[in-house]
Amino acid sequence: MTETADDLSAPLGQDKPRRKRRLRLPFTAMQLLAVLLLLFLVTFAGFAIFNKDPLGGEPIMRIAIREPKTSDKTTDKAIEEKPAAAGHGQDSKHEAKETPKQAARSEQKTVTMIDGSTGARHDVVIGAGEATDKGGAASAPPPVMAGIEPKLLEKSRYGMIPVVAGDLKPFNVYAADADRAKAAKMPVVAIVIGGLGVGAAKTTDAIMKLPPAVTLAFTPYGSDPGKLAERARAQRHEVFLQIPMEPYDFPDNDPGPQTLLTSLSTDQNMDRLYWHLSRMQGYAGLTNFMGARFIASEPAMQPIIREAAKRGLGFFDDGSSPRSIASQAAANQAMPFGKGDIAIDVVPTPTEIDRALNKLEATARERGAAVGTASALPVSIERIGVWTKTLGDRGILLVPLTTAMLKSKSS
Repeated sequence: MTETADDLSAPLGQDKPRRKRRLRLPFTAMQLLAVLLLLFLVTFAGFAIFNKDPLGGEPIMRIAIREPKTSDKTTDKAIEEKPAAAGHGQDSKHEAKETPKQAARSEQKTVTMIDGSTGARHDVVIGAGEATDKGGAASAPPPVMAGIEPKLLEKSRYGMIPVVAGDLKPFNVYAADADRAKAAKMPVVAIVIGGLGVGAAKTTDAIMKLPPAVTLAFTPYGSDPGKLAERARAQRHEVFLQIPMEPYDFPDNDPGPQTLLTSLSTDQNMDRLYWHLSRMQGYAGLTNFMGARFIASEPAMQPIIREAAKRGLGFFDDGSSPRSIASQAAANQAMPFGKGDIAIDVVPTPTEIDRALNKLEATARERGAAVGTASALPVSIERIGVWTKTLGDRGILLVPLTTAMLKSKSS
């Protein structure tokens, strides 16, 4: 054994000093971290489970709800308790779920309106700034228009709607003047401009720039469609009311509030129909606004045609749905009926519009009567205006829609 200098100088009888041993823990640093993480998770889970306010960390807003004035309460109560007119087939269950005032709030929205014949899209805020209640509250019905026969009005929960009075029917009373004796002897053309009432500027252009024989079809929307329809009648235009109906791609394409749907019951659709009928007065008949699916459904469409006939109205099918059953349904009710033959401004260019008008003219010569449909695009109004000025020189008579409908029925 080799000895060092330290060993020789150390006292005898004493052992060598032992080296200090390092303290060794029974677990590694990673194991300690895992234990701490586990304890944290257990603590958090216990807090979440046993804490009485699990959403205590969420932001909170406190809103003071004030009681409405007594007059408001009385009005709301009167609206909710007002019974529906007898024989109107109201859906009482549907009404119990949603009061008219609640419906008014829910119906105020922006929708993309699409012209049934041209496909033109218009974003419209429905219900904004209107004096009437979009939910149909009877407390604020649209005013009765000037020049309306009082006998042809009936009060409904939404306002005044058309009705037959003895031998008087809205179709006959509100039909525009025309030389029907002359129309019976020569080919006739009728033109219907649809989608009116929403844009005041384009509606005014159609009213003022087109001949009185051109029929104008109004949607039930806009800030005051009744006022614009009243102006149209003052310019001797015939007026029809467009009823929004379900298209095949609903709700991606939404005609607007209170659209008639195949998924609703007859009573529910009838209630919506009354809402539309009350938006204005003085129209000779109804026409579809979109509605390719609805107008092709016999169970959905038959009650609408039957109700329109009972109220002395005509029905015009814009021709956009090849599967429409409106013609058969109207024939069963012996009511005035017409159908669009040519969509004039599917391609809204002067050349294509002129081509469509020439085709309409040829159809009139062949059948004796033809009906064209268009929207109130500036180019459409301009080309139709030019075309109608020389139409008589070519041996064709421009007539209101009602005249063309009666001629088609008699032929």
